[in-house]
Amino acid sequence: MHILGGVIKQVINLKHGIEDSTQASPAERQTEQLENLLKKAKDTAFGKFYNFEGILEAENMREEFSKRVPIHEYNEMHDSWWHQQLKYPDITWPGRPDYFARSSGTTGSEPKRIPVTNEMIDSIRSVGIAQLTSLANFDLPPEFFEKQILMLGSSTKLDEVDGHEEGEISGISASNIPGWFDTVYKPGKEIASIPDWDEKVRRIAEEAPNWDIGAASGIPSWLLLLFKEVLKVNNAKSIHEVWPDFKVYTTGGVAFEPYRDAFEELFDKEVIIMDTYLASEGFFAFNARPETHAMRLATQHGVYYEFVPFDKRGFDDEGNILDCPEVHTLDDVDTETNYAMIISTCSGTWRYMIGDTVKFENLEQNEIVISGRTKHFLNVVGSQLSEDKMNAAVKKVSTDCGCSIDEFTVAAVRDENGDYFHEWILGVENGENLDDEDTARRMDECLKEMNKNYAVARSKALKGVKVYGVPVERFYDWHEKSRKKGGQVKTKKLMSEDEFKEFRDFVLKYS
Repeated sequence: MHILGGVIKQVINLKHGIEDSTQASPAERQTEQLENLLKKAKDTAFGKFYNFEGILEAENMREEFSKRVPIHEYNEMHDSWWHQQLKYPDITWPGRPDYFARSSGTTGSEPKRIPVTNEMIDSIRSVGIAQLTSLANFDLPPEFFEKQILMLGSSTKLDEVDGHEEGEISGISASNIPGWFDTVYKPGKEIASIPDWDEKVRRIAEEAPNWDIGAASGIPSWLLLLFKEVLKVNNAKSIHEVWPDFKVYTTGGVAFEPYRDAFEELFDKEVIIMDTYLASEGFFAFNARPETHAMRLATQHGVYYEFVPFDKRGFDDEGNILDCPEVHTLDDVDTETNYAMIISTCSGTWRYMIGDTVKFENLEQNEIVISGRTKHFLNVVGSQLSEDKMNAAVKKVSTDCGCSIDEFTVAAVRDENGDYFHEWILGVENGENLDDEDTARRMDECLKEMNKNYAVARSKALKGVKVYGVPVERFYDWHEKSRKKGGQVKTKKLMSEDEFKEFRDFVLKYS
């Protein structure tokens, strides 16, 4: 009998029931979060500059906040405010941050440095507990709650810089795991601190048979590589040969669907896939019930949300935010619109455009899906191609061609005559060969059906589509060449013409 697991499950079910019965409305929760944030930061340089005291006294606090405080992108926040926190306290949040999260960024881009306060670490932990509580909805057996959890992230060995520590958010979070979690946390702090990705994977693969893993978390591309190494080192055909009770995978960072087939090939049993929305700026949402893959916004954990329609109401044709965009709060969004998400947080992040676009799937449950990036928007010749359309097209082509496409990138590239083509590089699993011309035709037809603006562009300035199918390992070789391997590193889905040509030359040279 799994007595301990049964007790833990009962506690989770009880806590879940209490939370469900005491939920305030989204508007009430968000008003409370904003009020708490403003009160905490009113005496900072930022709070005084934008008169947080006056905002708190306003008849409509949320409306006054949006009027007085402008929307910021990273460079504006960093250059005007965050860089001062390296030397001085009380700039955008009381005190000085103990940590700065280096966002891994996408290939070819400079990392950002996002302040991470102790309050944000508590927020991330609190959302993690809320996600754990939501497991009550999944009817897992008692023995699951006695298993270990594999968390694949960046190194917990942080860099000391001018009185603070820097690293990726997964490394910062893992380095602050409470002591009681050590008994279930794998790979453990020793292996997690290894900075070299290949060495870390090797050690995990060697130790894997000694662990009893029930759940795992990590970015799909890197967890997939880890699982394959575990199978190789242990001469196994399925992850369930190594970990028979593996039942839950919490994914995040990128869309999971392009990787689904490749993962399912490694499983002998059904695995619950739970999506999460954890960024360098905070933990914003998680999959909370089995009926959907959409994620529930964390509305009462130190984050205040606003939403700008990702269309002519909020952005120009090049994907730049307007000077006076239309702004919505959580209680007046709809399920038809893609929104750029704006956050204010307990790390001193104020009306910050995180760069993701989201779409609401269920208003009653506050559930969203990530639909793309504000800058991953291919519109050089009017095609208005968003990342969610790219993902959907790649998934369909992968199914139609009977192969697994795990990675991709695309760019608008001019030929010698100055005509524009969309060029795709597709990372194909298991060395499978693609008929590049046939795949290009399928991709083109699929996108014409999905996106009327793309169809119009194809009849005018966009002359055609080219596809290069390469082994997916070439993408990882490129990350290694760029010294960005493992952890939270993500391939840039949309590249500039020059970036793409450099990447294309690299992958085709070795394919």
